Amino acid sequence: MRTSILAGIAAGTLLAAGTAAPALAVDDGMADLSVLHGVPDLTVDVYVDGELTLDDFAPGDLAGPLSLAPGTYSVAITASDAADDSEPVLGPIDLPLEEGMSYTAVAHLDEGGDATATLFTNDISATASGEGRLTVRHVAAAPAVDVWADGDVVFESLANPDEVMADLPVNTYSAAVSVAGEEDPVLGPTDVAIEEAVNTIVYAWGSAEDGTLAVAAQTVATHSDMPGAVAAGTQGLAADDPGVPAAAIVIAVVALAGAGLATRAVLARR
Repeated sequence: MRTSILAGIAAGTLLAAGTAAPALAVDDGMADLSVLHGVPDLTVDVYVDGELTLDDFAPGDLAGPLSLAPGTYSVAITASDAADDSEPVLGPIDLPLEEGMSYTAVAHLDEGGDATATLFTNDISATASGEGRLTVRHVAAAPAVDVWADGDVVFESLANPDEVMADLPVNTYSAAVSVAGEEDPVLGPTDVAIEEAVNTIVYAWGSAEDGTLAVAAQTVATHSDMPGAVAAGTQGLAADDPGVPAAAIVIAVVALAGAGLATRAVLARR
């Protein structure tokens, strides 16, 4: 395992979700990796290349960004009292990291409530002057939603583990949301603020049925000298086994609403 991983943890890179300042530029010749724990009611240990890297990693915790040499890293998630990574609850899985890129690996539930994981590539390409970027990721065991702007559906059936992303003028926006296929809003209008030269990433995680829906947020600075990104897919960590601006704004409302309102949306659908 690369020593930079443990060094990053020792330096205090464990961040409370939603409270950290935007991450700085990716170091030359390196890649950045953050890790989000989005599986409710399960405190875990995280092993990288066979070494314990995150001890007692709790649901909602966000670690990173860790500055890593480009390469492929084997990641396994175990019970918090495991002696080693020989019996993981998720993984092991190989995560290929490329130079100059920013990633977030998310352990979460799929729509049906099974544990899985997704590796996302964070878009750190430049935003225009006076603009910021909004990314919203649906990583919760919850149904799809429709998003509304000015009384019209602008994005239909955003589902786990999809994301919506858009560059928007710095401003505060108003939006609303409904359960997919329904007309009555279950949330909104709500104000959403966009900051200049920052990719604000919002995660809705947890389980609607179990009442554990919650929110995590991450901010990553955008840079003119960094390549753009594409959303990565599911990485297969099973336990046993171009966005529309208005849509992005409204989906962020869903995530920022928290467990109570999102659970009401599920009940309304049923």
